[in-house]
Amino acid sequence: MTEAEGELFCGGRLRIRQPRCGYRFSIDAVLLAGFLRPRPGRRIADLGTGCGIIALLLAARCPKTRIVAVELQEELAELARENVRRNGLSTVIEVVGGDLRRLSRRDLGGRFDAVVSNPPFRAAGRGRVCRNDGRAVARHEITLALDDLLQAARRLLDPGGRLALIYDAGRAADLLCGMRAHGLEPKRLRFVHGTARHPARMLLVEARRGGRPGVLVEPPLLLFDAQGGCTAEAQACFELDPEPRSDPAVDFEAGNR
Repeated sequence: MTEAEGELFCGGRLRIRQPRCGYRFSIDAVLLAGFLRPRPGRRIADLGTGCGIIALLLAARCPKTRIVAVELQEELAELARENVRRNGLSTVIEVVGGDLRRLSRRDLGGRFDAVVSNPPFRAAGRGRVCRNDGRAVARHEITLALDDLLQAARRLLDPGGRLALIYDAGRAADLLCGMRAHGLEPKRLRFVHGTARHPARMLLVEARRGGRPGVLVEPPLLLFDAQGGCTAEAQACFELDPEPRSDPAVDFEAGNR
């Protein structure tokens, strides 16, 4: 296995190892985990789990969920298994190695109430491709195109199930049109900005399989304040006990059906 190093998260309550070189998770994954509010008893698929960061954060916040974390790159899948064991979450998370384009519900143990993914943002042939294979696969649509991911999500989700993604804001039209084309109706959107003066960098989206048209656009998420410090809302995404949302319309299970 590629040499890995450990880092403490959530006030030391999670220890997560990831490769020193190659693919390393970024704030994108942490923001996506903070975007969700899974409820006890729900079954979630984390597609392209990497070292397991999203699954680990979700499981630590809601240990009565059940999460199947899928990873194509075997070294990363093994690292995710190690992270699950080290954090005592083996009863909550199962890591499966394989190509999600070919995995069925049966392969993953049955139905899912939700699917979450931090997919490659960059279309194949666009932008500079990193020489490191693992990092290139994570950033560019080399082994997984957007349509592949959306097809897999629809295949795994029960009717009414939710898909949550974080994506490049510049490709918002591709994402939203693709979701609707695959019967995954966007229900909740939130743009992520560096500061209030900067254009959006990323887009958080929650869609519902078979949902009716109608979308809630939440206030923007700002990562940094005018002084360059991390905003309280962004910092809360790194905590295991973030402040509860008072508006039921933005709950994981709420919004227009």
